[in-house]
Amino acid sequence: MLKKLGLAVACIGAIGLFASYGAADEKPEVNKKEIKPAMLFGDMSLVTQDLLNRAGDDGNNFLHTNGNYLQTRYYPARQINVSNVSRLRPAWIFQTDVIDSLETSPIVVNGTMYVTTSFDHVFALNARTGEEIWAYRHKMGPITTYCCGPNNRGVAVYGDMVYLATLDSKLVALDAKTGEVKWTKEIADPEKGYSETMAPTAVKGMILIGTNGGEYGIRGFVKAFDAKTGDLKWTFYTIPEDTKGVWATTDATGRDMHRDIEAEKAAYQKLGPDLYQKLGGGVWQNPAVDLETNRIYFVVGNPSPDLDGSIRPGDNLYTDSLVSLDLDTGKYICHFQYIAHDVWDLDAVSPTIITQVADKDGKMIKGVLHAGKTGHVYVHDAKDCSLIRYSEAMVPQENMWVLPTKDGARMLPGANGGVEWSPMAIDPHAGLAYAINLHQPMTYHVESTKYPDGKLWLGGAFKVIPTEEQWGNITAVNYNTGKIQWQVKTQQPMIGGILATAGGLVFAGEGNGHFKAYDSQTGSALWDFQAGAGVNAPPSSYTVEGKQYIVVGAGGNTQIDYKRGNSIIAFSLPD
Repeated sequence: MLKKLGLAVACIGAIGLFASYGAADEKPEVNKKEIKPAMLFGDMSLVTQDLLNRAGDDGNNFLHTNGNYLQTRYYPARQINVSNVSRLRPAWIFQTDVIDSLETSPIVVNGTMYVTTSFDHVFALNARTGEEIWAYRHKMGPITTYCCGPNNRGVAVYGDMVYLATLDSKLVALDAKTGEVKWTKEIADPEKGYSETMAPTAVKGMILIGTNGGEYGIRGFVKAFDAKTGDLKWTFYTIPEDTKGVWATTDATGRDMHRDIEAEKAAYQKLGPDLYQKLGGGVWQNPAVDLETNRIYFVVGNPSPDLDGSIRPGDNLYTDSLVSLDLDTGKYICHFQYIAHDVWDLDAVSPTIITQVADKDGKMIKGVLHAGKTGHVYVHDAKDCSLIRYSEAMVPQENMWVLPTKDGARMLPGANGGVEWSPMAIDPHAGLAYAINLHQPMTYHVESTKYPDGKLWLGGAFKVIPTEEQWGNITAVNYNTGKIQWQVKTQQPMIGGILATAGGLVFAGEGNGHFKAYDSQTGSALWDFQAGAGVNAPPSSYTVEGKQYIVVGAGGNTQIDYKRGNSIIAFSLPD
């Protein structure tokens, strides 16, 4: 249902939305280096490869789930900035027909916006007015099996097509102008626990997609499909046939993980040959794409069953790892495993970012960033995936790595993080990464069960401790030193995403409905809007007819049970 601006204001009063505005008269000082004005590449009728390549400098569009192939979530326009963000107002509100968890990243192409719902509906909207252009409502198959509530994180755009991945593990190609289905392909068998909540990635005539299902005994993968025909081009399995690894005894930070290596080696002799078939290793988020080296970088989720390591001896490659592949062939290049033989569900899920980083000698090189559930930002050498440094802990860490027990063992962080699937943003000029974190104290319980043939298979449970305080934070990390530059505590655990802009701002939402803008250099709160439902989606930005907008979904979150809604809200400065 569409609400144009006049109706939107009435709606705001009815449901108790409000905006508060603070004084911010100083001129923006985004960084000490000069930034070039945002380029305007939005006049093309088709989404060409060249247009996608230059998305990082595109001041009109928002063409990728995380802004550009490098996944920086840094938008180059500065019309909205620290000196005027206090005047930001709702421009329009569009309400979808699904009131449920909302995690879509709005994609904007030459004035047309594409958003999705948790049950795989796609809406094409006029990005200036919020008016609906067309809608596609996916007809779900008879079997859907998915973890952590229904969700969809958005679409990919390429040529004259829009691409959607669905909860029943389908890849659907739609006509960008009409929403008509051009073709549909099955990605994997949903009866075995495969599902899709991630947005696809479009690159070089291919559509890349991973899989969910790490809680169901699947064998994880990344696949590449032909963008025109849907034909499968290559598959990389995130679980190789030989899963034992190097029998690591410490995590990425050097802490002892209390593994009984001798017992595991004995068990591997009996179980090893068959482990790869149902060891999990889902891929929750988009890969970062490096067109200069023709490589992609992504992270892999937890092993299956999550908490019971007794029936999956070894390091459980490539779970809980950064992995790099050749883009054209899907061939393995390198990996780095953060947590071997993970029995805490502290898997790698937040998207990778490619940027220039300082190596251990202070030399600037191409690096890869990842924000972990552990609460660290990890900084890697893009050449060989090796770890350069990890940041100071952004959340409390206690009793790491105590082993789960039948009655429950307390350890922090809890199984949601740290940083959950929420994408980071960076300011590459300032060398800062912005992450949103959860603090949810939990106990870890183990209970050994047999493989249930495509049904939920946790091998125990992780339980929130109701007597302990939960909260969140937004943290700015200097990724060239690993030091925290600033941190803002929030009332509730943070899940959703963050956006940085050349206007010296970062935008992030909270489960209590607040959507806020902060000074990206200091963390000072500059603007606050109450959306009426949890703002647990990553924001986007775009420019139409010379006016910059910020847009975000407000629909809550199933995993942490934040208030549901169905609003896509766009903001702009008053004329």
